[in-house]
Amino acid sequence: MKKLINAPDDVLADALAGVAAAHPSLTVHLDERFITRAGGPTPGKVGLVSGGGSGHEPLHGGYVGYGMLDAACPGEVFTSPVPDQIHAATTAVDAGAGVLHIVKNYTGDVLNFQMAAELADDDGVRVESVVVNDDVAVEDSTWTAGRRGTGATVFVEKIAGAAAERGADLATVAALAREVNERSRSFGVALTPCTLPAAGKPGFELADDEMELGVGIHGEPGRSRAKLAPAKEIATTALEAIHADMPLSGDVLVMVNGMGGTPLIELYVVYKAVAEWLSGHGVTIARNLVGNYITSLEMAGCSITVCRLTPELTELWDAPVETPGLRWGR
Repeated sequence: MKKLINAPDDVLADALAGVAAAHPSLTVHLDERFITRAGGPTPGKVGLVSGGGSGHEPLHGGYVGYGMLDAACPGEVFTSPVPDQIHAATTAVDAGAGVLHIVKNYTGDVLNFQMAAELADDDGVRVESVVVNDDVAVEDSTWTAGRRGTGATVFVEKIAGAAAERGADLATVAALAREVNERSRSFGVALTPCTLPAAGKPGFELADDEMELGVGIHGEPGRSRAKLAPAKEIATTALEAIHADMPLSGDVLVMVNGMGGTPLIELYVVYKAVAEWLSGHGVTIARNLVGNYITSLEMAGCSITVCRLTPELTELWDAPVETPGLRWGR
């Protein structure tokens, strides 16, 4: 194992200290292990809290800031944050209008966010929870009951965050978050495994000429293992799976996301194939992202996420955002 770390047990603590040093717009609570905006909560604004296992950067800490999250709770690598950690972040960002929890559909995340919401309720903090479950690859997986939450998490955090920034109430922000999740689908492909620092060896094995179709962001098995194919065929497989589950039409938001170990030049090759497939099926790409937005350590591969836009969702997507991971309009 070759990694730029000091010691496997110190990766998260060291990374959080690095985030604190790199981004003065953020406050990193090193003892309680959560990240908030440096200026504190905005009075009367709905707070947005998300989180999950580390190793998926920039998700979630990279999306704390104006127009997106108010707080993020990083767990150990590929491990859910704990309820006390989430509870502390929730109370820290409550400004009187309630707090929205945005939770990827993994069993540990769902249970721990639920317990944290109950603790916050005991403190008089109103909490709504939205579970993201956009992955069409498999119905149940290693760590989930139901579909996994993947790339649509970025869309939910951005669009719900824009609504909250404009002063929308908790019910409205939660409804928009659910709408984005319902209108989004994802499919991922792995070309190589990734290595957890604490494990010191790859989480699974792939032959040089193999790929995992429908892989999860922790390396969970997908639909099938197949021989490596050209990017155009991989994009077609992903989009056909998405289209079969949610017929695509009209204007869409597309993200071609790197898993952490794929060069940007290859992601643009995939995006070209995605654009050609969608155009051939009468679908217009109105907005897009290409790059690393929700990764799996150093895994090579990509995921494709598509959201069917409405004029309101497009306007909220275009609204200003200023975070380490996304920035435009300010």
